[in-house]
Parts: sequence; structure tokens; C-alpha cells
Amino acid sequence: MSDDCDDLVTLGRVVGLFGVRGWVKVKSYTEPKANILKYSPWHLRREESIETVELAAGQRHGGAVIAQLAGCDQREDAAAWVGAEIAVCRAQMPDLPAGQHYWSDLIGLEVETLEGECLGRVHHMLETGANDVLVVRAPQSKTERLIPYVVGAVVIEVDLNRRLIRVDWPADF
Repeated sequence: MSDDCDDLVTLGRVVGLFGVRGWVKVKSYTEPKANILKYSPWHLRREESIETVELAAGQRHGGAVIAQLAGCDQREDAAAWVGAEIAVCRAQMPDLPAGQHYWSDLIGLEVETLEGECLGRVHHMLETGANDVLVVRAPQSKTERLIPYVVGAVVIEVDLNRRLIRVDWPADF
């Protein structure tokens, strides 16, 4: 990873192979999906390692996104990247309007009710089509709560400085 990039934002994941010439299928978290192709280099994370790779080519293919990584010309080369997370330097990302956040900014934040009861921390996010969903894990438990990420109705406040999300959500739900 380059020295000037110590803050990465995850934009997708390599989910499979495409063809025999080293292309990969990509699950993009960007909107629209093909926006992931606007960023290069990609920082590919597998377990504890991160490798920086230039994007050689990419395009929409039906409802999916496919890409070819520089130096990856054969299917066997591409197979090494299946399962890797795709991240880019935060400095490459556009600033968001007030009240909007990147998913990666929400991961790990504590979630509490309006009454101050801790529900847990955001473990990950789900895209459902209707709205995004916070997957919140309770402390010292495997219990997960699925809380709709609906700003103003359910999500009342996101305070990145305090690492806190306040929700209008019943603690026993």
C-alpha cells in the first residue's frame, strides 16, 4: 500500500471469474454499480494482506460489473483475487452532502436508543433494495439486530466524532 494512503474505503468485492483472459466479476457497493470502475488503483484485501493493483479495464456486463486488473491476463491469475475486498483511498472519494455517510464510516459505531440503551455496534450493512440495513451485534453476544437505515425516521443521529448512532428503535425488538 502506498505511504500516502492510510485510510481506505471499501467499495466492493471480487466475487468470481469472467472468461479466460483474466477478468473478474465484481460486487460493487457504489451507486450506480459501474462507478467502482472510476477508481484506480484498487487496494485488494485478503485476510491480513493488502495489495495495490491498477485497474486495466472494466465495464458493465448485464446487471454485473466485470474488470481486468493490470498484469492479470489469464483465468488462473484472476482466480487469486476471488473473495478479495476492493478498497480505494478515501482521498479519491467525493465529499458527501451533510447527513450522508459512507458505509465504512458506520461500521464499528455504537448504536443506542433514544433512551440511551446500548444495542451494540454496527457489524456490517445490508442492501435490501427498499433501504439499507444496519446489522448490529449486541455486546458479548452473537445476537444480531437488523435496524433499517432510514434517516429521520429510525436513525435520528450519526455522530462520527463520538462514534455513535442514535436510533428510534425499541430495545426489545
